[in-house]
Amino acid sequence: MRSRQRMFAAVMRLLLKCLRLGRRRRFKLVRQAEQLWHYGHLCLRSLLYNSFTNGDVVLDSLFEPVYWLVDHVTRWFGVVFVALVIGLTSSIVAIVYICLLPLILQTYTPAWICWHLAYGHWNLIMIVFHYYMAITTSPGHPPQAKDDLTGVSICRKCIAPKPARTHHCSICNRCVLKMDHHCPWLNNCVGHYNHRYFFSFCLFMTMGCIYCSISGWEMFRDAYAAIERMKLLEKERLQVAANQTYYQTPAPTFSFHQRAFHKSVVYLWVLCSSVALALGALTLWHAALITRGETSIERHINKKERQRLQKKGKVSAARGGGRAGRGRARRDVHLPALQVFRNPYSYGGWDNWKVFLGVDVPRHWLTRVLLPSPHLPHGTGLSWDLPPCVTKQRAPLLAI
Repeated sequence: MRSRQRMFAAVMRLLLKCLRLGRRRRFKLVRQAEQLWHYGHLCLRSLLYNSFTNGDVVLDSLFEPVYWLVDHVTRWFGVVFVALVIGLTSSIVAIVYICLLPLILQTYTPAWICWHLAYGHWNLIMIVFHYYMAITTSPGHPPQAKDDLTGVSICRKCIAPKPARTHHCSICNRCVLKMDHHCPWLNNCVGHYNHRYFFSFCLFMTMGCIYCSISGWEMFRDAYAAIERMKLLEKERLQVAANQTYYQTPAPTFSFHQRAFHKSVVYLWVLCSSVALALGALTLWHAALITRGETSIERHINKKERQRLQKKGKVSAARGGGRAGRGRARRDVHLPALQVFRNPYSYGGWDNWKVFLGVDVPRHWLTRVLLPSPHLPHGTGLSWDLPPCVTKQRAPLLAI
């Protein structure tokens, strides 16, 4: 009897111990879950709730995997894009020489023939020269010797000083002097030493496409009508041939040479018109940036800086430093200092173009702009002193 009582008591004690362990384990799991919840909440607050975070930072963080994928795809497909540009341009040149040039020599007057030959070959030479220089010229990189380099910040990727207007390219994995952007069609960065080549290539390619589109408009209309007529006659021929034997099938109405000629003209006009619209818009955008003395990256930086200073009440909402901007600044009662934000690297619209194109004397408009020229830009890209072609001093960053 006593042995049974002892056994029962031992079983009950063991059961109570198991229940206690289960409660402790459940409490431990609950505490761990609470700790993880508080830790995640703290991480979320540290990422979102600070004075430097805004919607752009959150979007950049969300799209970081997409940026990584685009950088690597662009790096590997740059050669493909360059080959595509060369192939499409060569096909247009071949169509012009094989199909259109004989027709021009037979039907146009001598004056128009001289105009087309002179302008067409000049435009082609400018396109080939500037594209070759844009893809083969290094945009410029900060020197490896850091002792003599004056940097305004430290690159987080290179862990090295960055001069003014220098930015890190995630595709090239290097810092680029006066970086504008990485162009996949060049398989190269657009920076201090090849920015002029890039813009000149875009400009002359747009001019060439517009020239081909305008000159070939009548040919395009005739070729398109001929192709439609080919389709209609081909359909009628097949309907007639369906009721005849093989030996009674009529010969094709249009020869292979005629079909190839008309389709080539249509291909030339459609491609040139499409490129003229797309590349023309890009050229106008970069022309506006050059007029303001900015790069694509600096436009966003200056825009954010202007908005930041406006929120603090230090600058006026007026853009630029013209008379209209100064007049609006005077009428702004919220700004006692009457200051206007200005780009520190802008010398004025006309002087910005002279500095960008490297025009020091009037004859340079012919030798350096209208003719192929491999001259270097002003400065080294490490410091930005006043160029000799600029006649007036540039305005400070915050100018009254």
